Amino acid sequence: MVITLLPREPSCPEGPRKDPGEESGSRGSSSPFRPRSAHSRLRALEPGVYPSRKRAWGRGQSLGCWSIPSSLIEAELSVKAVVLDPSNGFNTDRTLVKGDVQKLVKLCVTRLLDSKNPSLDTIKMQVYFDMNYTSRAALQSVFPQAELGTFLTLSKKDRERQLKELTMIVTGIRLFNRDCGKGGEGIDDLPAILQEAIPATTQHVDSQLEVVQDQAYRYTAILEKVAKNPLLSQELQPYMLKEALYNVRQYEFFLQIILSDIITCAQEVEMMIKQLGAQLEQLKFTVKSKTAVPTSQVFPIFIALSNLWTSFQDETVLISILSNLTTHLEPFLGTHELFFPEKVMQALLDGVTVKTDVCRMKEHIEERVNLADFRKLEWLFPETTANFDKLLIQYRGFCAYTFATTDGLLLPGNPAIGILKHKEKYYTFNTRDAAYSFAENPENYIDKIREKAKKNAELIQLLELHQQFETLIPNSQANLRRKVTHSVQTDLSHMRRENCSQVYPSKDASTQSMREASSQVPRPQIYVAGFRGGHTKTTYEVKVNLTRAIDET
Repeated sequence: MVITLLPREPSCPEGPRKDPGEESGSRGSSSPFRPRSAHSRLRALEPGVYPSRKRAWGRGQSLGCWSIPSSLIEAELSVKAVVLDPSNGFNTDRTLVKGDVQKLVKLCVTRLLDSKNPSLDTIKMQVYFDMNYTSRAALQSVFPQAELGTFLTLSKKDRERQLKELTMIVTGIRLFNRDCGKGGEGIDDLPAILQEAIPATTQHVDSQLEVVQDQAYRYTAILEKVAKNPLLSQELQPYMLKEALYNVRQYEFFLQIILSDIITCAQEVEMMIKQLGAQLEQLKFTVKSKTAVPTSQVFPIFIALSNLWTSFQDETVLISILSNLTTHLEPFLGTHELFFPEKVMQALLDGVTVKTDVCRMKEHIEERVNLADFRKLEWLFPETTANFDKLLIQYRGFCAYTFATTDGLLLPGNPAIGILKHKEKYYTFNTRDAAYSFAENPENYIDKIREKAKKNAELIQLLELHQQFETLIPNSQANLRRKVTHSVQTDLSHMRRENCSQVYPSKDASTQSMREASSQVPRPQIYVAGFRGGHTKTTYEVKVNLTRAIDET
């Protein structure tokens, strides 16, 4: 079999369609850092244009429309935050009575209606990110009339497989004709769009990351000043400053995740552009000026071109989602300007040196734990530990001792001082003195951190404490998106207390039951074409049986 290369081809009858909700959504942001030109071009290529991909992505932007609304999850987390807080006086080991329920409802409603609460903003940000973040994923007609009869006799699965293959071949042919300037109308130049959009999106995220890190450094400097001056602590509200710090730190971590995905996307696109050029050059060399080429030579290249183009579409959708996610996270920072405007911040920063995380680490770069002082504890160092930089540090790398002893101040730990391995978990510290103090009684400080997290529920995700609260707080990465329960909960078992029950060993027995049977069968779907005749006197009828097989129902 050979394929004939046509000089031109008809243009695509159907251009890119807009998602019904896109136009209104595109006007919602006025960020000065937003990459308008590249972003506007990306919006026309979002998941709404590719319905099959939208389903395949699974956790795309419209996830909120498919699963439980985010407001319901926020309410659920607020209930758990209120119950966990020891100051509210709830006993999790007993069933709530009517008075407890009324008190719980009142506290939860007050918390949810508080529009000036950085802690609640952080929880909302966490819920929104978990429900909208899309990680990287891979997603996935030239038909001779003479072979139509053979095709129709195939099974449904074989027909689907052949149609997919033919679709890829046609896509490859259109891409080749487009590259030769002989067709391919209506096909967007995805490599060019991505080469423009990726740097613009990277610049946008970088600028946001720089702003939020500067804000975190300033909050940290003020809190250190308050910790050293008790009188200043009475004038200010340190808890509000700490909640604001947690808010910007959480935003910083989300931006770092997004930026990492964008960098990976840029690397993938660069590699795919090289592969696309190589495939097109190979195809040109194979075809040259021939009018007919064996299909065995060109069809595999056409399929490879189609797969590459599908990957370009996936990367385009991913960049669009990440760009929109960055923009939609910004509103969760609204309380900072309300409580701590620039004038207030400047007054608080008077006489204070603002240090970056890198500067703090350099201050104690020469300090190291002496192994001779801890013969029963295991300390890890860069020169003696393989994959030292890949160790999973507790509390996202913040100093555990400082957090426990300052009622929640976040200071970055310095791994060069030494990483303590305690019960198969790893801890870092900002100074050697902090490392020595923590090592004397690790469990004491771990308990203090857990109690602090009960008062500020946003710390459970910020510091990755899900395992310590798994009976009350579901892991956001696993359950917020699915909300599936796999067990039966009762009044006695919902807190996972130790219970005893009497059981009887099973015995072999049999019973008469109904036979398995079914009455529904596939509805016959048979179509006949050719009744009206054609250009010849003889009438040819084509009968197509689209009835589904019984084993497919």
